[in-house]
Amino acid sequence: MRPRVVVTALVCASLGLLGAAPGLEAAPPLPARMADTGGGSQLITAVAPSAGATSGTLTWWDLRDGRWAPAGSTPARFGAKGLVEGASRRQGTNTTPTGVYDLPYAFGVQPAPRGTSYAYRPVRQGSWWCQDNTSRAYNRWTEPRPSDCRAAESEHLITYRTQYAYALVIGFNYGTPVRGRGAGIFLHVNGRGATAGCVSVPAGAMRRILRWADPGRHPHIAIGTAGGRTAVTRARGPALPPSASP
Repeated sequence: MRPRVVVTALVCASLGLLGAAPGLEAAPPLPARMADTGGGSQLITAVAPSAGATSGTLTWWDLRDGRWAPAGSTPARFGAKGLVEGASRRQGTNTTPTGVYDLPYAFGVQPAPRGTSYAYRPVRQGSWWCQDNTSRAYNRWTEPRPSDCRAAESEHLITYRTQYAYALVIGFNYGTPVRGRGAGIFLHVNGRGATAGCVSVPAGAMRRILRWADPGRHPHIAIGTAGGRTAVTRARGPALPPSASP
């Protein structure tokens, strides 16, 4: 058996010197195959296997010297009704919007993880996210809740101590909100199951992401599927003004 081992070793060595055989080249990293990465040098990709899926994979990437490299990866959860194109999403459908979005700021019931450089808002008793389509504060953090924003149409953030222990605002429908499209889409900590439209990950992963995210490198999140009309490689950011500040 020894001669066969030697021959195999020589063949492998020859392939190493000559390069991989045709058709065996490593595929470019996911961000390099995307139509839009948001223009920054950090990117989060949240990919589901299909539009009807409620789980998939979230990976965070760094662009250095012109090359994208993964910095971490974790299982992710999506809306209970799957994913839909962001431009056609409707509020209350329990779907996660696909597309490329900025990440305006972070927030949490818990203090920011040590090393976090992102703008981070502490959740207090009076912290609300207004989802009332009739309110001037639609799709905005409010503290306290304004009189024109009904409590029944909003999220009292502190009541979601597990999910909002740590979170990043996803800039979906945020820069110039369209009424009825959806409000309060975040990257946050897992709850008991699928989300109402957000993207969620384990708490430990959320802490790592917050330590990694550098506002000076303009991170974005790209949400999509492995293929089809909502493929993450086809996702583009909205043609809207930059997101408002927190």
